[in-house]
Amino acid sequence: MARTSAVMAEFGRFYEQQYAVALFNSVRYEIEGGGNTQTQLLHRKEPLKNKSIFSGGLFQYLEESKKWRSRFLYVGDSYNISLYESKAAHDRGIHSKGVINCAGYRALTSMEEYLGLLNNSLGDTKAKSASAPFLKCPTQFPLILWHPYARHHYFCVMTEKEQKKWHAVFQDCVRHSNNGLSEECKVATPAFTDALRLYRQAKGHYGTWDMMCGNQAQILANLVMETLHPELKNLIVPRLKGKLQQRQKDWMLISDAVYRQVLSQTKTQHEALAQVCEMERPRLDSALRTDMDQIITSKEHVSGKIRALVSPRIEQLVRSKVQPYIHSILEALMEPTSRGFSEVRDILFRELVEVSKNTMNDSSREKLGEHMDKISMLAFHPVKMQNCYEKMEALNLEGLQQRCDVSSPSVFIQRAQILMRQQMDNAVHTFEQLVHQSLDGHSGEDLCKTIQRCQDRVLKKYDYDSSTVRKKFFREALLQIIIPYMLKQLSTSCSPVGTRNQPFSVPLFYCFLIDLPKFKELIFEDFSRFILVESIFEEAVLQSVSKDIMMAVKEAAVQRRHNLYRDSMVLTNSDPNLHLLGEDTIDWAGQFGGVKGETQGGEVTNRKRKQIVSMIQLDGVPLPYESCQEVPGVDGIPEENEGQREQDLETEKPVNPVQQVPIEKEPGSPESVTEIRDLINPVLEVVEKDSSQLTNRMLPLEEGDEVKHITTVTEIVSRESPKKVEGELDATQIERALEEQQCVSAIESAIQQIEIAIQEDPGEHLSEGAIDSDGEFAQTSKNSSPLHHDDSGFQSPANENVEEVEPQPDTGDEVVDAECRTGRVGKGLLWHVTSQNS
Repeated sequence: MARTSAVMAEFGRFYEQQYAVALFNSVRYEIEGGGNTQTQLLHRKEPLKNKSIFSGGLFQYLEESKKWRSRFLYVGDSYNISLYESKAAHDRGIHSKGVINCAGYRALTSMEEYLGLLNNSLGDTKAKSASAPFLKCPTQFPLILWHPYARHHYFCVMTEKEQKKWHAVFQDCVRHSNNGLSEECKVATPAFTDALRLYRQAKGHYGTWDMMCGNQAQILANLVMETLHPELKNLIVPRLKGKLQQRQKDWMLISDAVYRQVLSQTKTQHEALAQVCEMERPRLDSALRTDMDQIITSKEHVSGKIRALVSPRIEQLVRSKVQPYIHSILEALMEPTSRGFSEVRDILFRELVEVSKNTMNDSSREKLGEHMDKISMLAFHPVKMQNCYEKMEALNLEGLQQRCDVSSPSVFIQRAQILMRQQMDNAVHTFEQLVHQSLDGHSGEDLCKTIQRCQDRVLKKYDYDSSTVRKKFFREALLQIIIPYMLKQLSTSCSPVGTRNQPFSVPLFYCFLIDLPKFKELIFEDFSRFILVESIFEEAVLQSVSKDIMMAVKEAAVQRRHNLYRDSMVLTNSDPNLHLLGEDTIDWAGQFGGVKGETQGGEVTNRKRKQIVSMIQLDGVPLPYESCQEVPGVDGIPEENEGQREQDLETEKPVNPVQQVPIEKEPGSPESVTEIRDLINPVLEVVEKDSSQLTNRMLPLEEGDEVKHITTVTEIVSRESPKKVEGELDATQIERALEEQQCVSAIESAIQQIEIAIQEDPGEHLSEGAIDSDGEFAQTSKNSSPLHHDDSGFQSPANENVEEVEPQPDTGDEVVDAECRTGRVGKGLLWHVTSQNS
């Protein structure tokens, strides 16, 4: 696009100028040295080597098919979200369905919040925030990644616990991706940030910019879209047709297509610009090292001239409009930041105490290695660190946003959260190194005491480094808030004199320097690449307010407010040899647990890297989802209203009025051995109330049925307690009770006779397979028909007596236990006829 090329050409001129200045500052710092405070905690180079942050399954909305499908998401050490069709596809190394870089995104968990942002994207509509979206979430737990220019991503999960964990992971991905510029690039990064700031100041934007997130190409794409996006919206949105939801969807697709095209162009052009500057770096570096003394002398001479001219005006501005607000701004920054760092210390203390307790219970090296391996990645556990990050979310700069042109506090919030994570990782890494160094020759109680001593040392070092890091953060944040405000105030009272011919090299707020060409004449032409009058002016403004900022932070430290230490304070037990320890991550599982990955050339070859955040596993929920084939489309997933209707029907299903419990559903597949056995050998239950109804006591069978055995079971009804009966039994009841007792006695006598006969000749009285799994058997005559039942000794003519069988050895077949107990005997006899189709 022509707009992208124009912006990149203008930015390129600023970048080339600032690249030479950044190289000069880097070489000068290298020669003269710096006065940075020595940290107490160690820092490791690659903390996430061979690690992954999180992985799991959830549902994703596919705009192409307008369906919800299950996806397996993998978050590696780069914090990019890779989407796979299933976990098996990831394990096999199949190429991912897509990769999401979260720079510039916002992780949302509410459809209402998303609809509010979505409706604001169409300026000509009068839609309410409660308008229906163009898609419906199948669950009540959505997860949305929103971007002002790029494509939105829609996910949902089944439970609130999953939603909180995934939201923490997504926020961590956004936080890490927004911090895309590497601080290790001592030349390229300062040159890029200064060039970007000067470009925006030339356009009249002096305050912080919340879209300075991602790598250089993404930041430049956001810079182009900052002006291009409103123009396209005013041009295209009024011409969109259809309902509100359709217009929103069409506009998002257009915006995403434009953004991707701009991003590809900015990436190509920035790489070409950086390559040109890198090719010129050796020549500039050689010139700097040859004439460094003369360049420094020339710069100090010009700086003195400029400060003498502008200092009165700057000091007046500082006294009247800056000094009265420094303490209030500092207090607004210190409260949430200190709470966040204090929460980091509390979490660190709890985890270290847990390690000590576990070591006291089991002091073996294997268990110690297991506990240390869990704590080693504590800083990169987004769920455990979420409480620390939430403390910083309370930062409120509403009173300063208009006065000091602070667009959003998100810049300071995310920077403080990154510092919290770094300090936590430094503390854990230092603890690991101290424990690992002290392992030799210690065991049992000595090991526990050693771990506790290491814990105390690390906590003291953390307190000192935490104070140092916070004070530095406060100073930088105050400068980022105050300096743009001062530059804007200086520019509003000035008229643009002599700047129309050079609109890109001299921003408008320097126009009051009428003697600007005179200052440029004081610089040798060979040094003009390294000494810029505009940079010297900004340094003068910076120095004028830095003294007041340093004093405000120093006063807070002297008063010990928010646990800040004085700069002159040095720990008495400082370890001079601590930094001689290793900087690499210790493989606790490999050294002490015996679990080592196969390596090839120093790299781990197995695809299953150790995951920092544990998987989500809920009872009754099959997680993670394996394949999209297991999850139906949007037609098969109930929408919000449909799900509510199903819940209402579930609550309204019929209830048994007697038992007051929901009626059970039809039985599904057999789950027990008894149910499976009943399927193989069906049991026919017949209730005989009157034996005269049967012809010759025979039961009709269908063709092909075969009777294996017959079991007689008597229904037993418990006798009521005499205490509950009002009055005495009448003569009839007494008579019936005596008859029942006589029947029971006759049955017991018959059974004893049968047992004696069985012992004499068991083959004549027992049929094969009559013994059940409970050790009881049903007596049948071998010579008689299987359908004929002999009444002798088994049942009374009135069919009211009870059959009792004695336990015998188990043979595997199951019948109902017909155990005779004392109580009222029911009239009905239950017949179990087992039949089998031939």
